[in-house]
Amino acid sequence: MLPTDAAYGSDRSGLISGYLFHPGTPGQAMDTVQAGHWLEGREAANGAFAWLHFNLANAATERWLRAHIGSVDAFFDALHEGSRSTRIEYAHDALIAVVNDVLYEFDFEPSQIATLWMYVDERTLVSARLQPLRSIDRLRAAVKNGETFDSSVALLTHLLRDQADVLVQIVRAATERVDKVEDSLLVGRVKHSRARLGALRRVLVRLRRLLAPEPGALFRLLNQPPGWIAQGDVHELRHSTEEFSAVLGDMTAVQERIKLLQEEIAAQVTEETNRSVFVLTMVTVLALPINMIAGLLGMNVGGVPLAEHVHGFWIVVAIIASFTVVAAWWAFRGREE
Repeated sequence: MLPTDAAYGSDRSGLISGYLFHPGTPGQAMDTVQAGHWLEGREAANGAFAWLHFNLANAATERWLRAHIGSVDAFFDALHEGSRSTRIEYAHDALIAVVNDVLYEFDFEPSQIATLWMYVDERTLVSARLQPLRSIDRLRAAVKNGETFDSSVALLTHLLRDQADVLVQIVRAATERVDKVEDSLLVGRVKHSRARLGALRRVLVRLRRLLAPEPGALFRLLNQPPGWIAQGDVHELRHSTEEFSAVLGDMTAVQERIKLLQEEIAAQVTEETNRSVFVLTMVTVLALPINMIAGLLGMNVGGVPLAEHVHGFWIVVAIIASFTVVAAWWAFRGREE
């Protein structure tokens, strides 16, 4: 075993974990030397296959993979492409997959969605990531608990199902948050609800944008699968793809629900704004007669009416009150209409 580097969570070659599988038996841990021998084909097959998981944050990872995998240009090109939309391609007699997943400590932040790159052939599944991902951690836990796999494609199928399970948990958590926002909307707490809904919708939109191409890519691949993929694996992979499509449909339904709530909140905010504008308008209209009459009676010129009248003040008050009542009646009558 090569010494590990705790700063990277992998050994000096970037290997986080490696397992050798024989059909029907649990995986056996592999070190970097054994992994190199396996990739170079110096180990007997007999139906066996290996899973090697790497940390791309380690600068030595790509060099080690290029030295042992060979000229798999499609895989290394995918590592450096700017676009990280989910896709699965068949090249170099292997499957090249780019899969998006959420970080291990996912907390509904758009930045907590990262990418997993995979190279899958008949003898090997190589996975590489920059940050710890939740689905791949579930797969590692299953392997450590002694779960058996019959092929590298069975490992890929298990990973996709784990990914679907993680998405189900995300959809459930999102639904609970939407329920809370809906309850707060009913009691009139609109301000905080708008902020929470906006953040939640951004996360779901980003997730769906990155994950939506995955079922289509898998279905296209399964229409003409490589010859080394067994029919049973094709069936299981198709089934997991259908489950994944159903989860994406549930995610779309949550997005539509959020959109409707946002529209309802926007309507309430608009109504409150209109109500505030109406109150300001009423204050202005009702104060208009008072200002006009006060301005006229306050002019320092001769001939001001009622200046010498014993009840002049009360007469002016009655006139102002009459104008105010008429203006208020007209304004509220117009609003009702």
